[in-house]
Amino acid sequence: MQQKKNHIRHIKNDKLPVIKPDYRGNKTQNGRFFNVNKLYEPELGNVLRWKFSANPQRDEKKFDTYVPATISNCDFIHAEEDMIVWLGHASFFIRFGGVTFLTDPIFYDLPMMKRRTSLPCAPEKLKNIDFLLLSHAHRDHLDKKSIQKVYEHNPQIKSLVPLQAGSLLRSIERHLPYQEAGWYQRFDLTPDHVEIYFLPASHWHRRGLNDMNKVLWGSFLLKTQNQTLYFAGDTALDSHFEEIEALFGPVDVCIMPVGAYKPSFLMQQSHLNPNEAVKAFNILRGGTFIPMHYGTFDLSDEPAGEPVRLLQKIAAAGLLQGLQLPAIGEPLLLKELL
Repeated sequence: MQQKKNHIRHIKNDKLPVIKPDYRGNKTQNGRFFNVNKLYEPELGNVLRWKFSANPQRDEKKFDTYVPATISNCDFIHAEEDMIVWLGHASFFIRFGGVTFLTDPIFYDLPMMKRRTSLPCAPEKLKNIDFLLLSHAHRDHLDKKSIQKVYEHNPQIKSLVPLQAGSLLRSIERHLPYQEAGWYQRFDLTPDHVEIYFLPASHWHRRGLNDMNKVLWGSFLLKTQNQTLYFAGDTALDSHFEEIEALFGPVDVCIMPVGAYKPSFLMQQSHLNPNEAVKAFNILRGGTFIPMHYGTFDLSDEPAGEPVRLLQKIAAAGLLQGLQLPAIGEPLLLKELL
């Protein structure tokens, strides 16, 4: 029997502009999206190796009681200043150029995993949100119950998502408007004074048994005439940071993932460790560093407080400028960060 040929295509949203010269679109092979430089699929052997190997930091992790502080606060929802408010994990309330955004909302427990932190306010209090930004479809970033709750209390909201995520979103909330974009594309739903770009990340997709890399992943950059804000999503260290800097740098505010990095043989091609996150931030010539993706869920082998301790040590050594470590629910005013 003749072997099936690998079918290579480059796809994008043909209705949206591409900002990188000569970029043909996201590369796919038999419907599976490539990573930045290759087709990446996590190996089952590495997953099994992790599950059946002893964690060398087991005792340290057991006795590390670090949990991010939480401030009970709903006032930011009704404020007028541009700001960033961490809601835990990769969930942020952002007001930028007077437009409100919610990133990767996850308000509840994950399957077989408890949330370790509380929310600053009840999810139903999050109202008048203009845009929902979804970086990728892993269950700790795209959560069915959270999205349904957001739409219930924000019927006017529009969602900005990666290529092929629309049908998944429709299965969760069929009336939620959305627009898909590929890497290096600008969404056209936002007001003229706020530009939103979908940019690369070095990651992967899987949500079910047969959908490996069938939905794209990525990062977002928000831009006004005077400011840029970058939300990195989930990513490993790769050449896309140099490419983003070449197009937009220096970037004023960078929200960077710093957790779920051990064991490295499993996590290195999916997530940044704190040192890598700082390296990426410095490549972007970032002004303010806001960490995420730590402390809220127990996803990996490092102790809960290790990412923060490492960031503080790096900053103390003069290798990281502009570090902010807000509590959950603590507003960071953009005018004070720039």
